Amino acid sequence: MAAQQFKKTAFSPVYQKYMIPVSNEIMNLVLSYVKDKTNGRPLEMAVDVGCGTGRYTLPLAPHFKNVLGTDFSDSQINVAKQYSSAKNVSYMVAPAEKLPLRTASVDLVTAALAAHWFKLDEFSGEAVRVLKTKGCLALHGGYPATELEYKDLSHDLNVVMLEVWNTLFQYNAKKIEHMLCQYKTIYQAIPLQDKEWIKDIPVKTEMSISEIIGLIQSVVMFQTFKEKDMKKAEQFLIQTENRFREILGEEADSVRLTAYFKHYCVLACKH
Repeated sequence: MAAQQFKKTAFSPVYQKYMIPVSNEIMNLVLSYVKDKTNGRPLEMAVDVGCGTGRYTLPLAPHFKNVLGTDFSDSQINVAKQYSSAKNVSYMVAPAEKLPLRTASVDLVTAALAAHWFKLDEFSGEAVRVLKTKGCLALHGGYPATELEYKDLSHDLNVVMLEVWNTLFQYNAKKIEHMLCQYKTIYQAIPLQDKEWIKDIPVKTEMSISEIIGLIQSVVMFQTFKEKDMKKAEQFLIQTENRFREILGEEADSVRLTAYFKHYCVLACKH
């Protein structure tokens, strides 16, 4: 099972360091939605389900009295605790389908880059159970592809990047379906009437070649590839980096490429 990669101690620091940066656009979207739906009431509790290393947990801290990050992986939670810098944030090992919270006690249940791993019916039931009236559910993900831009070399760079994703897709096709449709299937499965599906949210960041190679390693599909054939996976990384370097030439070590990511979000409110 690909999700078991998250339990591996060696993977969690790679995920923390190289996974795509936290999207301020997504955070602002979620927080605006919550504040609108809760009519400005004090926000007591948020839970970040499948929180991983806490990358999307900590940004919630200034907006809620208490924040809890949960994940099924001890390894991810241990790294999250190492990077925790907010006194009102805590972490706990717990599956998404069994939240350690009282009924009607939570203002926001959120999951960032994680909902496609859950047993959706069970998780949805738990989310609805723990939410207060006017509490919100926010699930967001990123489209599994990256477009690169740099001078007149963008086309050649993107040919390589497309080949990377097409190779990785072979190692987790089932879960990728939720991501390729931008969580449309998850939106349809959420058992709340007041809900929104927002797709094609553009997010861009600057990345070096080494950071792009790191990003590839931080993807679960690559870790599955590596588990099946370590030598082939390592050769794939080396070949990919060499192809980028050939395209960029002497600038390869100093250049900052513009990387475009496509995010999407499912928002819902309990009445």
